[in-house]
Amino acid sequence: MKTEDNMAQKSAPGGFAPAVQPTASSTITTRSEAIHAGETSVPSQGENLPAYYARPKNYEGTLPVVLVVQEIFGVHEHIRDICRRLALEGYLAVAPELYFREGDPNDYNDIPTLFKELVSKVPDTQVLSDLDHVANWAARHDGDIRRMAITGFCWGGRISWLFAAHNPQVRAAAAWYGRLEGEKTLKQQKHPIDVAVDLNAPVLGLYGGQDESIPLESIDKMRQALHAANAKAEIVVYPEAGHAFNADYRPSYHAESANDGWQRMLAWFAQYGVAPNA
Repeated sequence: MKTEDNMAQKSAPGGFAPAVQPTASSTITTRSEAIHAGETSVPSQGENLPAYYARPKNYEGTLPVVLVVQEIFGVHEHIRDICRRLALEGYLAVAPELYFREGDPNDYNDIPTLFKELVSKVPDTQVLSDLDHVANWAARHDGDIRRMAITGFCWGGRISWLFAAHNPQVRAAAAWYGRLEGEKTLKQQKHPIDVAVDLNAPVLGLYGGQDESIPLESIDKMRQALHAANAKAEIVVYPEAGHAFNADYRPSYHAESANDGWQRMLAWFAQYGVAPNA
């Protein structure tokens, strides 16, 4: 039984980017003596990629791995708590700061400026390569990447679709309200609808029926692309939920949809072999 941590760590600073200060009273913080969590760094493309991880404190053998991909706001306290919740389920969960090279989301006070000056400058190829390195880091720290999944939210939901088409080691993915189509740029050359035919892993898409940024027409087009590709995927739409319905620190939080989506995600991972003691 392993009871001591051998990962680099320091206290997590917590907090939210100024562009998205928490405004909801329902903000959830998971505390448990059964998990260990902290910050680390991951060697990636010649630099040290900051990341937050959480895992059970006591475990036998190796742990299934979940890569957790941030919203546009970076690895703030809600994303850290997603890692802690997954650790309570028996996973090694890792959330890397995927645009640390381009800047810090904490420097931005509004979403349009954050997106224009930081998020849009982050190349998808860089992000996918960083996630490959995070997977390798997990394998060196008692993670079993034969049991690896990815999940992400908003910006990270889109990345989760792309990673499921990029890395053949990923076994399952859960994409929460990730954009499915859009303008293509030199840094974002493909969107999920373009890689439906290339998926290596089954993807669960979780979307809000009231999401004005991802209309139902876009979801229907994605379903058609998945069907044409004969891909293993399922898209669930929650009629009463809007965008960011899992973000319990924002007014967009829709508890019923979020809780159902969480249970569906765990069942999806288990169905495709990414579960503790699988």
